[in-house]
Amino acid sequence: MKAMRFIIAGGGTGGHIFPALAIAHALQRLHPDAAFLFVGAKGKMEMEKVPKEGFTIVGLDIAGFNRSELLKNLTLPFKIIKSHFAAKKILRQFKPDAVIGVGGFASMPVLFAAQGMGIPTFIQEQNSFAGKSNKILGKKAKAICVAYENMQRFFPAAKIVITGNPVRQNISRRNISHSDGLAWFSLDKARKTVLIIGGSLGALSINKAIDKFLDEIIKEGVQVLWQTGKPYYTTALKRAEALHGLVLVKEFIYEMDYAYAAADMVISRAGALAISELCIAAKPVIFVPYPFAAENHQLSNAMALVKHNAALMVPDSDVQTDLMAKISTLLHNNDMQDLMSRNLKAMAITDADDRIANLITTKLLEGAKA
Repeated sequence: MKAMRFIIAGGGTGGHIFPALAIAHALQRLHPDAAFLFVGAKGKMEMEKVPKEGFTIVGLDIAGFNRSELLKNLTLPFKIIKSHFAAKKILRQFKPDAVIGVGGFASMPVLFAAQGMGIPTFIQEQNSFAGKSNKILGKKAKAICVAYENMQRFFPAAKIVITGNPVRQNISRRNISHSDGLAWFSLDKARKTVLIIGGSLGALSINKAIDKFLDEIIKEGVQVLWQTGKPYYTTALKRAEALHGLVLVKEFIYEMDYAYAAADMVISRAGALAISELCIAAKPVIFVPYPFAAENHQLSNAMALVKHNAALMVPDSDVQTDLMAKISTLLHNNDMQDLMSRNLKAMAITDADDRIANLITTKLLEGAKA
């Protein structure tokens, strides 16, 4: 069998990039001689993250619709046309056996061009509410890999396969103990730990609420591991100074496997990657969904867990008033904590990357025999 060639398209955020890399590594394990090319958006984080993992990436001059600065959308039609022709050129030159779309700006033009050229395409939809581009592309995709039930609302039912969302291997296959996690961050083993994460850039509304309630949280007898993102980092450091080492502030936590291990409770945005990781970590969680996500998919993601008694949720609009009450309720209810942990663990999928790689391989072999 000839060496396989794969293009993986998409990015923009860690929620798209980390699953893309996990899929690539899983395909690499199945096909050690395979060639890979990533296609991202110029200026986005994939252009830096992907090469660090040993893969080649090319960038398209593409962006999404800017809801906050409408004038910036004037050039969008030209960028869409330009990216379509650039995608066709990449496909002709690389000659992939399959194109895998993981969402993000670059995914649509590459998959659309591939489908027009008769190249097999696969979609990895991370969220419980599918984006407009994936709904269009799903009609001609070979298979659509999803993490949630009832996705036939968006895609042809025969093409849907529940694989789960791929996460980083150091999290999906972690064997770090609670005490090891605490030791890594030099945290007090006698106190419960509240982990606060708002995505790689932080979450301003969550940060402001934690700032407001920090003294009350500490009075509950816990300690706080607080990832703020760069914009709020200096403010949070100053806020934590008077709390005698009970609040550890980090601009960014690279060692999320240790952070999840150290945590007894988590406050988080409800991005698809965060949810998949938290199901594996199985730590009680309060979600504060980002309200401006496309199609409000973070709310949909969070509700999928809330209805299974696997999480609590505070709307972003209420975080300044309601978050502390939810934290206190969860900290003092051991039965609720145990129920959440069990239900999260039941929803966890640790081998989504391998499932997707095997599915792609099977579908391509079926196509070759047809």
